[in-house]
Amino acid sequence: MVLYTDKMRIIESKNPYTGEIIAEYNLYDSSRIEKILQAATKLQNHWSQISMDKKRELFLSLARLLRKKRDELAILITSEMGKVLAESEAEIEKCSLVCEYYAKNAEDFLSPINIETDYTKSYVVYNPLGVVLAIMPWNFPFWQVFRAAAPILMAGNTIVLKHASNVSGCALAIEKLFIEAGFEENILTTILIRGNETSSLIEDNRISAVTLTGSTEAGIAVATVAGKNLKKAVFELGGSDPYIILADADLNSAVEKCVTGRLLNAGQSCIGAKRFIVVNDIYDQFVTAFAEKMSKAKTGNPLDKFTTYGPLAKMEFCRELNSQVTKSISAGAKILIGKKTFNSNKPIYMPTILTNVKPGMPAYHDELFGPVASVIRVKDEREAVFVANDTMFGLGAAIFTQDIERGTYIAQNLLQSGCCFINDFVKSDPRLPFGGIKNSGYGRELSLWGIREFTNVKTVVLK
Repeated sequence: MVLYTDKMRIIESKNPYTGEIIAEYNLYDSSRIEKILQAATKLQNHWSQISMDKKRELFLSLARLLRKKRDELAILITSEMGKVLAESEAEIEKCSLVCEYYAKNAEDFLSPINIETDYTKSYVVYNPLGVVLAIMPWNFPFWQVFRAAAPILMAGNTIVLKHASNVSGCALAIEKLFIEAGFEENILTTILIRGNETSSLIEDNRISAVTLTGSTEAGIAVATVAGKNLKKAVFELGGSDPYIILADADLNSAVEKCVTGRLLNAGQSCIGAKRFIVVNDIYDQFVTAFAEKMSKAKTGNPLDKFTTYGPLAKMEFCRELNSQVTKSISAGAKILIGKKTFNSNKPIYMPTILTNVKPGMPAYHDELFGPVASVIRVKDEREAVFVANDTMFGLGAAIFTQDIERGTYIAQNLLQSGCCFINDFVKSDPRLPFGGIKNSGYGRELSLWGIREFTNVKTVVLK
């Protein structure tokens, strides 16, 4: 929740489960922002000349520090945005892994590439762009920042971080971690501002590029400003990932993976499983087993080790999700498990399965950002692929089948998404490029492709 008054501008960090105000932070004024931009620009010129060996040493130090502070950082994540503690701990571990991955591989990824031509010598080098503005969301408050920061910084850029307001404590903790690990101040600097103040940052000549993870609406707004100012941008936006379950799928495994993919982070994930497209031959068996497994999920205090999933990050998210569910039911969807009406005094949304989902319903077209599963019956594989692609999104997808050759063909050639998993739920991995198509964004993070996104791919020719 963000509270503004005439005399001072304050961000409240609020525990979504207890309603307790954890901390209050003053928003930065123009003078402080100007100093940050000056410092980030000055440091970038120096940082770009630092050896890869030194950068590698710093990121390995950061990885060790993350593991050392894992428990306290995980509690901070859970307290600010509500995911269960085990998931917060796993998030910190994943941040350590991405630091180690780029420490090990960045030099090879950015090595010059010789190209044979008629010239005496011709080759490509990768130069940093400058200061990158990172606009990050609350749902994975550490991972989203680190998966962008590790490649961007190893490439020689510096970062100004505009994080989601409800995880300002996480944002400031990340900034502090870099300094504790031995990085110079201003290598990654947090700016606490309103979302609608971001445009002036993008327009500033000292910002060379923008990376954003967030909703499609946020992406459109930022892309508009970045485009007008000809700024390089990478967007990882919303998703409504289709999971196709074919007749020959291993039912038990498919159900387990589908439930995990839907309930991870209480369903608040762009690459969460959202639309379950089941062929008629196995539909009844799948839905019965799916409902039984989903019903066993245990909600409650996310700090309790027995809790399966925690609250949504804000009460308003529950209301928005309930509106989508209610409209879908009014249009003919059936509720298999869950409640038709949200009436909790905490932002906890019960696991919900909607069946008889058809075109025209929010459950068919929209991104449901919470523990609500849309199950769609189709007659065969061909219709399943059509329905999977019948969306404005294209982030992730999955297919469940024991015919690996056929599943591979569908994943590789037919499904319209940035990544497609066979017999598993979709997840990001530092070793693999990550991103989407259509309204799910453009550009790639992670792997070789992620580090080259924020470089000037420069051709050098010797006559």
